[in-house]
Amino acid sequence: MDVMGDKGTLFETGRFVQPSSREDTDTPDETGEIADEAAEELRQRLAAEAGDVEAMSVLGAMLLRRGDLDGAESHLRAATAAGDRAAANNLGVLLHQRGYAEEAAGWWRIAAVAGSAAAAHALGRHHRERGDEPAAEYWLRQSAEQGHTLGAYALADLLEHRGDAAAEQWMRVAAERGHREAAYRLARALDRKVAPDAGGDNGVLAPAEAEQWYRQAAARGHRRAALHLGTILEGRGELKEAGRWYLTSAKDGEARAACALGFLLRDAGDTENAAVWWLRAAQDGDGNAANALGALHAERGETQTAERWYRAAMDAGDVNGAYNLGLLCAEQGRTPQAEQWYRQAAYAGHREAANALAILLLRGGDEKGAEPWFSKAAEAGSVDAAFNLGILHAGRGDEKAALGWYERAAAAGHTEAALQVGMARLREGDEQEAERHLRCAAGGGSAEAAYRLAALLDARRPPEPAHELGEPVHRRSECEEWYERAATQGHRRAQVRVGMLAAARGDVVEAARWYREAAEAGSRNGAFNLGLLLAREGSEPEAAVWWTRAADAGHGRAALRLALVYARRGELAEGQRWADRAVSLGPASVAERAERLRDALRQELSA
Repeated sequence: MDVMGDKGTLFETGRFVQPSSREDTDTPDETGEIADEAAEELRQRLAAEAGDVEAMSVLGAMLLRRGDLDGAESHLRAATAAGDRAAANNLGVLLHQRGYAEEAAGWWRIAAVAGSAAAAHALGRHHRERGDEPAAEYWLRQSAEQGHTLGAYALADLLEHRGDAAAEQWMRVAAERGHREAAYRLARALDRKVAPDAGGDNGVLAPAEAEQWYRQAAARGHRRAALHLGTILEGRGELKEAGRWYLTSAKDGEARAACALGFLLRDAGDTENAAVWWLRAAQDGDGNAANALGALHAERGETQTAERWYRAAMDAGDVNGAYNLGLLCAEQGRTPQAEQWYRQAAYAGHREAANALAILLLRGGDEKGAEPWFSKAAEAGSVDAAFNLGILHAGRGDEKAALGWYERAAAAGHTEAALQVGMARLREGDEQEAERHLRCAAGGGSAEAAYRLAALLDARRPPEPAHELGEPVHRRSECEEWYERAATQGHRRAQVRVGMLAAARGDVVEAARWYREAAEAGSRNGAFNLGLLLAREGSEPEAAVWWTRAADAGHGRAALRLALVYARRGELAEGQRWADRAVSLGPASVAERAERLRDALRQELSA
């Protein structure tokens, strides 16, 4: 049965404390304690038999605590009859334990009216259990205002249930008096003020006061407070202390703490011990831990074990289990099964599963079936789905709708979407907006965005100032930094541009390095420029090799250069062939020169 208060206040005496739990075998110290209690009981019994009312009350409380209800009742009734309010309160507890709730309430009322805070608390609880909230509030307030900790907490709980703002005040009173659940709930309330929609669990750091109350509750053994404290500390990067609180909470049976501890250990590289804690949490029904175990086994190639844990996550009510099963089946090429699991997770509201299902359908040629799932995922907040909808509309030629979805994804930080918006704004001539989006995309790691941003800044760059003696002065600009960032990410046009900038400042070695890198990656401009550089350095045979590669890839100027090389060597037929190639490739200025060279070579051959 639910006792109305803790034993210390219930019995209203400082002389008796709740004995600590003992092992089956008594130690010498424990034997001494038992002997002391027996001696105290005998002393109180003798005093009670001599008519001492306080002794009757204390003896009744001792017997009640021990579970001897029959022995306790006579002493408590005798003390109550003599006007002892503590005895009246404890008689109420005894009767409540026996199932006589109304009679118990009568004795509590007598004790409460006589000034017993514990009895007022018990009477308030009694009325609340029967749905009489006005009476419950009256007696709980009486108890709380007399300094009764449990009364303050119960009053706060009642007021919070009603949505009364005064709940926080009384929760704070109970917390300040050491009530650990009150400290925890006060911390949660303070958290909700910071993030009302997420209850303080959305990654927003708790305010300092909330952390203080979490810490107080955790120090008193509140396992959920220890979990939240660990989360706060982990968010601040204080991983060692976070781990200690997770461990404390996990050892007390908090599955979420065991799961969090597992992730902390995994991030530290200790997957073996991480698996131990995930297993413990998963066995206690934590779906997140089951998913983590599934992912761990999937990484090891143990797909059957991974599937078993993903199913366990589903059984625990974690929809990620179905999504992960879909991913596992997709990786194995089991497309029908993957679709089945994606659908199950998507119907349960898993946005990434909806996006994955849409991609699966789109790859299978079912664009009509894919679009609603993309829309559902995007509306639920999937950034990838919003981007994919942009691609879908762009493929249909609906640029306006595509841009709308790209902008939505870009606003949520999607790099490629930001690039698409930037390019669209460039086409519209809105350089300011284009630059803003290109900077976002380039900062997110897009090489194409870095190149286009560099080109935009390059076009605005004023001419280099001249040195007093007429020599150009080179100052490293922002656009060069972006070109180099794109080049180092393998962007071929950026590599060519960086090579050109290096050549312009006379750094032939650096220029050749970038041209060669671009050319080897398939850039015809890189190959052509490398050829020019080699020819200037006197290595025309090697230059011809790179020009040949560029011309074969469709570079008209490279073909014209080859025609000139072969003409100078006297290989007129080969020169004429490359001149023909240059004419067909263009551009117009190259074609015009190549045509004149071709005609001259033709005349020479026919002479």
